[in-house]
Amino acid sequence: MTTNERYDVVVAGAGNAALCAAMAAADEGASTLVLERAPEYLRGGNSFFTGGLFRFAYDGIDDIVGIIPEIGAEEQQSIDVGSYTEAQFYDDLMRVTEGLSDPELAQVLVSQSYPAMKWLQEQGVRWILAYGRQAFRHEGVLRFWGGLIVEAVGAGKGLVDQQFDILRRKGVPVRYGTKAHSLNADSRGRITGLRVRDADGYRDIEARAVVLACGGFESNTEMRTRYLGPGWELAKVRGTQFNTGDGIRMALDIGAQSFGHWSGCHAVAWDMNAPPFGDRNIADLFQKHSYPFGLIVNVEGKRFVDEGADLRNYTYAKYGKEILAQPQRVAFQIFDQKTKHLLRDEYFIPQASVVEADSIEALADGLGIDVAALTRTVAEYNAAVQPGEYNPTALDGKHTAGITPPKSNWALMLDEPPYMGYAVTCGLTFTFGGLKINAQTQVIDGEDAPMPGLYAAGELTGGLFYNNYPGGSGLMSGAVFGRIAGAQAARYAMGG
Repeated sequence: MTTNERYDVVVAGAGNAALCAAMAAADEGASTLVLERAPEYLRGGNSFFTGGLFRFAYDGIDDIVGIIPEIGAEEQQSIDVGSYTEAQFYDDLMRVTEGLSDPELAQVLVSQSYPAMKWLQEQGVRWILAYGRQAFRHEGVLRFWGGLIVEAVGAGKGLVDQQFDILRRKGVPVRYGTKAHSLNADSRGRITGLRVRDADGYRDIEARAVVLACGGFESNTEMRTRYLGPGWELAKVRGTQFNTGDGIRMALDIGAQSFGHWSGCHAVAWDMNAPPFGDRNIADLFQKHSYPFGLIVNVEGKRFVDEGADLRNYTYAKYGKEILAQPQRVAFQIFDQKTKHLLRDEYFIPQASVVEADSIEALADGLGIDVAALTRTVAEYNAAVQPGEYNPTALDGKHTAGITPPKSNWALMLDEPPYMGYAVTCGLTFTFGGLKINAQTQVIDGEDAPMPGLYAAGELTGGLFYNNYPGGSGLMSGAVFGRIAGAQAARYAMGG
């Protein structure tokens, strides 16, 4: 059944990228509609489940005060935020993606990161310094590290709640329980709207432009097994159950070009006993990201990664895949009392799968690890630890020698009981493959031409992330490209 509903811009999705697109479209004066597949009480996409951290380029404390004006002079004196230049951001992105990130998209992300943060602040999104996640006290000063220092008030939930409030003030309707099903186009290939499905069945909504921002395919068991490979159907999903690749499929069905790392994804260490999909009460606290300060072993008592290869921000998104490849798809993060104070808050929630013991043997027995093997692994590791200055806020070079894999930084002997062991598995965050877009976020077809009236942003686009990603750049990408997509779609729809 076809209705007479007409909008300039329809945005499919209701996470950070989609909401930024709707905000930007409305600011251009376009009549805008947001479609959210989930019911209202499950709204917000994957963004809801994040810690709300954004990676962006900044020159120093003045830029931070520019988006968090509440930081007073006294607080400024007690912290060191350093700087994180556009060149550093670009280099980090290229380094962790092994040089594969699309240079044009990467440059847009980097150069527009701070302007997008400022734009969001002016829209009404409030920020705070990420004291609990990205700062350690060193030499009497709280030092922020890793180029990732700001989070939205209220984390992911707070971020999307603020964005929904902004849309409400702008008069932009959000249609809950409404799934985008397929795209409509005229004989010349121009988008004319889309077909949706809600509780009453199928109907068409007319639109001059459509922005697709409804996530990747991580919650589609068939797609992730087909593209990521065998075993990925057994991974836990960190976020929403509604990201099943529909936006990607809709665009491919009318000739869009696929792009990016289709066999790659963002996957982390996730509590072994977490539910199959994200828990909206626990949100991102099932993650376990303090592993650089301990050891990671499998059920056979063997280490299999360099826990100190880099700052956590640059390794956590690829170590989930390594855990999935271990026997029983499980691993164990082990710490002693020397580093307990460095563990993030997520380690102390009641739901954490943890065993504490006064000996390595008892710890192994409690966790179900091969006792003799773990005892041997810890003894070999302790013997390999080299002297040096320990500094959790930087790559300190305090390393091991003579063992494989090495531990390249933060290598302290594991010898001060009681010991703590946390059982983790693979938590899949989002997939890296998707639609090809240009710098204006136009979806590109198989002949390398823009598809008139079709735009995309967020996790369903490909080309930015390969193998890995720098922490906080996913939300930043959603904001940067969502903002561009909304503005470009509105201008196109209104004849600009």
